[in-house]
Amino acid sequence: MAVAITGEQFTSVGEVELAYQAFGDPADPAVLLIMGLGAQMIFWPEELCEALAVAGHYVIRFDNRDAGRSTVLGEHEPPDLRLVAAGDLEPPYLLEHMAADAVGLLDSLEIDRAHIVGASLGGMIAQKVAIDHPDRVLSLASVMSTTGDPDVGRPTPEAMAVLMTRAPTDRDGYVRTTIEARAVIGTQPPDEGRTRELAERAFDRGYHPDGTARQFAAVVASPDRTPDLGAIEAPAVVVHGSDDPLITPSGGEATAAAIPNAELVVIAGMGHDLPPAHWGRIAEALIVNFERS
Repeated sequence: MAVAITGEQFTSVGEVELAYQAFGDPADPAVLLIMGLGAQMIFWPEELCEALAVAGHYVIRFDNRDAGRSTVLGEHEPPDLRLVAAGDLEPPYLLEHMAADAVGLLDSLEIDRAHIVGASLGGMIAQKVAIDHPDRVLSLASVMSTTGDPDVGRPTPEAMAVLMTRAPTDRDGYVRTTIEARAVIGTQPPDEGRTRELAERAFDRGYHPDGTARQFAAVVASPDRTPDLGAIEAPAVVVHGSDDPLITPSGGEATAAAIPNAELVVIAGMGHDLPPAHWGRIAEALIVNFERS
């Protein structure tokens, strides 16, 4: 079945302009996809977006603030994460503001309620949408994410080294370090060709390492969501890879335990990425949860 796909579009949401793209029929129930730390909307695979659209959903992916072609808050210097963690420095924004961006995008598209799906940092933002804006949420899917409790989902030492390494600013260096990082945190064995192509596209669309640092500061400064997750009433699914070294499975387990009646789907062999081999299982888990609403 052919799926209608829009080109990249832009809309103003408060202080930022968000780049977004849609798949499918606007008359169908909406699905809002929220991507992770420093990642652009193109990290949501087109094939996965199309599969959700074919199943009868209007799928929207977008660049978070400080990523891709959305507004880059360059007037703010990257915060010192040590000061942020100590509570001695307030970052330019928190996860709640990124959640408000997502809801603002729904407003601009005149969508009252949507299925909210987030991956990694995007999962944290999706949780905040469900906590702060419950009337806008048909269902919640938190993918390879965690609760904000520092005692769960802790990265392995190797993954932490990847997370704390600032990528080079030149194209070749960025592509090389992205491939190296995926070999550590992604599903094994890594698909170097696919990773290279995606990294090249991402660099050319808009690579903003300072923006990634500001997003990371928002994660560090935002409080543990565990108590608030207990108030979520929307149907929820938590999807996590068994081999995720960046946000280890205890993060997903804690998320599912905190949300009433949430389903936990652990995908054997999956790391911290969305590899083609698991698109079918991921789509199935999301669609089953959509239908619960």
